[in-house]
Amino acid sequence: MDYLSVGDKVIYPNQGIGIIEDIQKQDLYGVESRVCTLRIVSNDTLILIPFSGVRAMGIRKLVSEDKVRKIYEFMRDGIVDVSKNWKGRHKEHEELMKTGSLLDLAFVLKSLYYLNLTKPLSFREKKMMEKAKALLVSEISEVIDATKDEVEERVFKNLSLCFKDAATQIDS
Repeated sequence: MDYLSVGDKVIYPNQGIGIIEDIQKQDLYGVESRVCTLRIVSNDTLILIPFSGVRAMGIRKLVSEDKVRKIYEFMRDGIVDVSKNWKGRHKEHEELMKTGSLLDLAFVLKSLYYLNLTKPLSFREKKMMEKAKALLVSEISEVIDATKDEVEERVFKNLSLCFKDAATQIDS
Protein backbone atom coordinates (compact mmCIF):
# COMPACT_ATOMS: atom_id res chain seq x y z
CA MET A 1 0.00 0.00 0.00
CA ASP A 2 2.04 2.89 -1.23
CA TYR A 3 -0.86 5.25 -1.67
CA LEU A 4 -0.35 6.86 1.76
CA SER A 5 2.51 9.16 2.70
CA VAL A 6 3.59 11.03 5.80
CA GLY A 7 1.54 14.22 6.08
CA ASP A 8 -1.49 12.85 4.20
CA LYS A 9 -4.90 13.65 5.63
CA VAL A 10 -7.13 10.59 5.68
CA ILE A 11 -10.53 9.53 6.95
CA TYR A 12 -10.64 6.92 9.68
CA PRO A 13 -14.21 5.56 9.63
CA ASN A 14 -16.41 6.67 12.50
CA GLN A 15 -13.53 8.77 13.91
CA GLY A 16 -12.98 11.45 11.28
CA ILE A 17 -9.91 13.14 9.88
CA GLY A 18 -6.49 11.81 10.74
CA ILE A 19 -3.00 12.79 9.69
CA ILE A 20 -0.33 10.21 8.83
CA GLU A 21 2.55 11.20 11.11
CA ASP A 22 4.95 8.35 10.46
CA ILE A 23 5.41 5.20 8.40
CA GLN A 24 7.91 2.64 9.60
CA LYS A 25 8.70 -1.04 9.80
CA GLN A 26 7.93 -2.83 13.04
CA ASP A 27 8.00 -6.39 14.30
CA LEU A 28 4.38 -7.51 14.68
CA TYR A 29 4.13 -10.97 16.19
CA GLY A 30 7.42 -12.06 14.67
CA VAL A 31 6.71 -10.62 11.23
CA GLU A 32 8.27 -7.39 10.03
CA SER A 33 5.44 -5.17 8.81
CA ARG A 34 4.97 -1.60 7.70
CA VAL A 35 2.83 0.41 10.09
CA CYS A 36 1.61 3.96 9.95
CA THR A 37 1.10 6.25 12.89
CA LEU A 38 -2.19 8.11 12.51
CA ARG A 39 -3.19 11.08 14.66
CA ILE A 40 -6.97 11.61 14.88
CA VAL A 41 -7.48 15.37 14.67
CA SER A 42 -10.72 15.63 16.69
CA ASN A 43 -9.37 14.09 19.89
CA ASP A 44 -5.57 14.04 19.34
CA THR A 45 -5.46 10.23 19.63
CA LEU A 46 -2.49 8.37 18.18
CA ILE A 47 -3.17 5.03 16.46
CA LEU A 48 -0.74 2.51 14.98
CA ILE A 49 -2.17 0.75 11.94
CA PRO A 50 -0.55 -2.07 9.98
CA PHE A 51 -0.44 -1.11 6.30
CA SER A 52 -1.93 -4.48 5.42
CA GLY A 53 -5.16 -3.49 7.21
CA VAL A 54 -5.54 0.07 5.96
CA ARG A 55 -7.96 -0.69 3.11
CA ALA A 56 -9.89 -3.32 5.07
CA MET A 57 -10.45 -0.76 7.85
CA GLY A 58 -11.87 1.68 5.31
CA ILE A 59 -9.15 4.28 5.77
CA ARG A 60 -9.14 6.54 2.74
CA LYS A 61 -7.97 9.91 1.51
CA LEU A 62 -10.35 12.87 1.66
CA VAL A 63 -12.85 13.20 -1.17
CA SER A 64 -12.50 15.66 -4.05
CA GLU A 65 -14.39 18.95 -4.37
CA ASP A 66 -16.40 17.34 -7.17
CA LYS A 67 -17.56 14.63 -4.76
CA VAL A 68 -18.57 17.34 -2.27
CA ARG A 69 -20.79 18.91 -4.95
CA LYS A 70 -22.41 15.51 -5.52
CA ILE A 71 -23.01 15.13 -1.77
CA TYR A 72 -24.77 18.51 -1.69
CA GLU A 73 -26.89 17.45 -4.70
CA PHE A 74 -27.78 14.20 -2.91
CA MET A 75 -28.89 16.12 0.17
CA ARG A 76 -31.03 18.45 -1.98
CA ASP A 77 -32.86 15.72 -3.90
CA GLY A 78 -36.23 14.79 -2.43
CA ILE A 79 -35.65 11.05 -2.26
CA VAL A 80 -35.30 9.43 1.15
CA ASP A 81 -35.84 5.86 2.22
CA VAL A 82 -36.40 5.47 5.96
CA SER A 83 -37.28 2.13 7.48
CA LYS A 84 -40.18 2.18 9.96
CA ASN A 85 -38.53 -0.59 12.00
CA TRP A 86 -36.37 1.22 14.59
CA LYS A 87 -34.11 -1.74 15.28
CA GLY A 88 -33.44 -2.47 11.61
CA ARG A 89 -32.99 1.21 10.79
CA HIS A 90 -30.52 1.70 13.64
CA LYS A 91 -28.49 -1.35 12.62
CA GLU A 92 -28.39 -0.17 8.99
CA HIS A 93 -27.28 3.31 10.06
CA GLU A 94 -24.56 1.88 12.31
CA GLU A 95 -23.21 -0.19 9.42
CA LEU A 96 -23.23 2.85 7.13
CA MET A 97 -21.37 4.93 9.73
CA LYS A 98 -18.64 2.29 9.93
CA THR A 99 -17.88 2.46 6.20
CA GLY A 100 -16.41 5.95 6.40
CA SER A 101 -17.99 6.81 3.05
CA LEU A 102 -19.07 10.44 2.82
CA LEU A 103 -22.14 9.40 0.83
CA ASP A 104 -23.10 6.89 3.54
CA LEU A 105 -22.74 9.59 6.21
CA ALA A 106 -24.91 11.91 4.10
CA PHE A 107 -27.53 9.16 3.78
CA VAL A 108 -27.63 8.63 7.57
CA LEU A 109 -27.86 12.37 8.22
CA LYS A 110 -30.54 12.86 5.57
CA SER A 111 -32.74 10.00 6.76
CA LEU A 112 -32.45 10.96 10.45
CA TYR A 113 -33.10 14.61 9.59
CA TYR A 114 -36.26 13.57 7.73
CA LEU A 115 -37.31 11.26 10.54
CA ASN A 116 -36.80 14.11 13.02
CA LEU A 117 -39.29 16.17 11.00
CA THR A 118 -41.90 13.45 11.41
CA LYS A 119 -41.36 12.53 15.07
CA PRO A 120 -38.89 13.05 17.91
CA LEU A 121 -35.74 10.97 17.57
CA SER A 122 -34.65 8.56 20.28
CA PHE A 123 -31.57 9.52 22.31
CA ARG A 124 -29.42 7.06 20.32
CA GLU A 125 -30.66 8.38 16.98
CA LYS A 126 -30.04 11.99 18.07
CA LYS A 127 -26.46 11.04 18.97
CA MET A 128 -26.01 9.24 15.66
CA MET A 129 -27.39 12.23 13.73
CA GLU A 130 -24.95 14.53 15.55
CA LYS A 131 -22.03 12.20 14.85
CA ALA A 132 -22.94 11.86 11.15
CA LYS A 133 -23.24 15.65 10.91
CA ALA A 134 -19.92 16.23 12.66
CA LEU A 135 -18.03 13.74 10.48
CA LEU A 136 -19.62 15.04 7.27
CA VAL A 137 -19.06 18.71 8.12
CA SER A 138 -15.49 18.05 9.24
CA GLU A 139 -14.45 16.41 5.98
CA ILE A 140 -16.28 18.85 3.72
CA SER A 141 -14.84 21.88 5.54
CA GLU A 142 -11.34 20.45 5.13
CA VAL A 143 -11.86 19.70 1.42
CA ILE A 144 -13.36 23.05 0.43
CA ASP A 145 -11.38 25.11 2.97
CA ALA A 146 -14.42 26.61 4.68
CA THR A 147 -15.33 26.94 8.33
CA LYS A 148 -17.35 24.19 9.95
CA ASP A 149 -20.13 26.70 10.65
CA GLU A 150 -20.34 27.67 6.96
CA VAL A 151 -20.45 24.03 5.89
CA GLU A 152 -23.03 23.09 8.52
CA GLU A 153 -25.23 25.98 7.41
CA ARG A 154 -25.01 24.84 3.79
CA VAL A 155 -25.71 21.19 4.69
CA PHE A 156 -28.86 22.12 6.60
CA LYS A 157 -29.94 24.57 3.92
CA ASN A 158 -29.77 21.73 1.38
CA LEU A 159 -31.68 19.39 3.69
CA SER A 160 -34.31 22.07 4.29
CA LEU A 161 -34.76 22.51 0.54
CA CYS A 162 -35.09 18.76 0.17
CA PHE A 163 -37.80 18.48 2.80
CA LYS A 164 -39.60 21.82 2.50
CA ASP A 165 -42.73 20.05 1.24
CA ALA A 166 -42.40 17.27 3.80
CA ALA A 167 -42.37 19.81 6.62
CA THR A 168 -45.64 21.35 5.45
CA GLN A 169 -47.23 17.90 5.06
CA ILE A 170 -46.18 16.99 8.60
CA ASP A 171 -47.62 20.21 10.05
CA SER A 172 -50.99 19.44 8.42
